[in-house]
Amino acid sequence: MAISIEVRRSQAYLLWGMLLLYMLARFCQLYADRLPSLLIVILHVVPPAVFAFVHGSILYRVKGMWIFAVFCLGFGAVAESISLRTGFPFGHYYFTEVMGPKILQVPFFLALAYLGIGYVSWILALLILGYLDKPITGARVLALPLLASSIMLSWDLSMDPNWSTLDHVWTWQQGGAYFGVPLTNFFGWFLTAYLYYQAFALYCRSKSAFTGPLSRSYWNAAIYLYGVCAVGNTLILRLPMAPPVVTDASGKQWITADILRSCVLMSLLVMTPFALLAWLRVRELRTL
Repeated sequence: MAISIEVRRSQAYLLWGMLLLYMLARFCQLYADRLPSLLIVILHVVPPAVFAFVHGSILYRVKGMWIFAVFCLGFGAVAESISLRTGFPFGHYYFTEVMGPKILQVPFFLALAYLGIGYVSWILALLILGYLDKPITGARVLALPLLASSIMLSWDLSMDPNWSTLDHVWTWQQGGAYFGVPLTNFFGWFLTAYLYYQAFALYCRSKSAFTGPLSRSYWNAAIYLYGVCAVGNTLILRLPMAPPVVTDASGKQWITADILRSCVLMSLLVMTPFALLAWLRVRELRTL
């Protein structure tokens, strides 16, 4: 049985307001030498998290979105906490004070980052696979989490060297092959994302499929947020205060320009195609 869903005007205003705030955050990073670092962090993670909860509450109702949030934040926090103590699944690292207050050594605002980008990655996977009006059963229960995890991983590939090796938001204690980031980190990201997406897919398996009259603008809002994240990463080429050469915790030196260009390439060649594919699928929808 399909479920018809309406979007209230107040919800639409809030979604687009959060999207605009996130766009502002991407420009704020250009003024990292003038603005408090915690303010920049908050603007990067809070608007996407609020966006996710509003968007998801429309699609899955409030109960469903709370379940997604619990899976996402729960698996993410447990994985971070275990890795900080054992090195599995991400590697050996520690957080600095840049992201603000911590709970069990894990910054609170990092958890919100999981929720915001994690949710829109799920929506992009849903759109790309064409599962909007189909029940999440059979092979879809596996395919959807796998694609969503890949979309989420592409975000980490595009930002981790910048946030860690350059900005020192966290420090990899033994460095790593990817501009100071160990390859185990990306295995850990994919595994962690897959676990909470798989848990939510199993929850969705018992639910009814949904259909219109959700408009294209509703779906596009999620695509645009992911797209702003991808395109906004190109602004790091103009980051202030970046030294020409940086040294990771293992003592290996990296050329800053190489780090920034690689992050931008990942954004444009990996993240952007996911957003484009989802946008093309939305154009095929018969919505209001």
